[in-house]
Amino acid sequence: MRTLYPALEPYRTWQLPVDDVHTLRVEECGNPHGLPVVFLHGGPGAGIALYHRRFFDPARYRVVLFDQRGAGHSTPFAELRENTTWHLVADLETLRERLGIERWVVFGGSWGSTLALAYAQTHPERVLGLVLRGIFLCRPAEIRWFYEEGGASWILPDKWQRYAAAIPPHERGDMLEAYWRRLSSDDAAVRLAAARAWGAWEGGSITLKDSPETEASFAAPEVALSLARIEAHFFRHGGWLEPDQLLRDVPKIRHIPATIVHGRYDIICPVKSAFDLAAVWPEADFQVVLSGHAATEPAIVDQLVQATDRLADRYAPATAP
Repeated sequence: MRTLYPALEPYRTWQLPVDDVHTLRVEECGNPHGLPVVFLHGGPGAGIALYHRRFFDPARYRVVLFDQRGAGHSTPFAELRENTTWHLVADLETLRERLGIERWVVFGGSWGSTLALAYAQTHPERVLGLVLRGIFLCRPAEIRWFYEEGGASWILPDKWQRYAAAIPPHERGDMLEAYWRRLSSDDAAVRLAAARAWGAWEGGSITLKDSPETEASFAAPEVALSLARIEAHFFRHGGWLEPDQLLRDVPKIRHIPATIVHGRYDIICPVKSAFDLAAVWPEADFQVVLSGHAATEPAIVDQLVQATDRLADRYAPATAP
């Protein structure tokens, strides 16, 4: 099985102001003259991690990573103003133009797959290829599955109990709104307590095998606050997407080389969404593997690295120095 490429450091890290509110933190790794790829992190609100650089051959790829609005080291932290799917799509074009890139590969997992599809369907002429993992189409049923009683709660009842315990019983009929009231509270302590419970639920569900370390990392304030606030903000609005929009608009991108990778036992984003996407996109390479949701699961890493290598084989010779 393929594994991640060795750790590497950015050759450039910089800040990109995108409007009067938000400034994005950007890093570039690998070969400055290589095949451009942009990495789209999950959440929304999770931010980039060191291992995200390692899905790409550093000799052949120019890897661009950035923290989306309100996430990671972008500023203001956990900010919700001017923060929607379509702001993020516009940010990608601002970033691409600033870098002088004509076309690039787009790589996204979980929420990153949502954003990748929205961007590619808006700007198909700018996309050389797509690598999508842990498909999330931001449909109401997907949001209810994970955040309301009767979906993932039936598979992970012990972890659900801890998530539900942060909300009084009389408010549990609409967990998303109950959490939103706390995540948008004027009381910083209330916001943090809700965010940590939200983050622990997500972090405790992401891997096939229990990983207390992963759960703790998602519940850490520097992750949980942006993750929970921005996710709740986006999901209350259905990602500002029309019903089944990302499936409806697949014809705009069917000509783009694409790989779809999904874990059979993904609790956060059930595999049905990947099957729904593949059904309207028969040209895509669709791989279902024995894993959970996390991008670090060995079977998912294997397929993602194979996918980026194939795109490099296809395009890198034309982009070499």
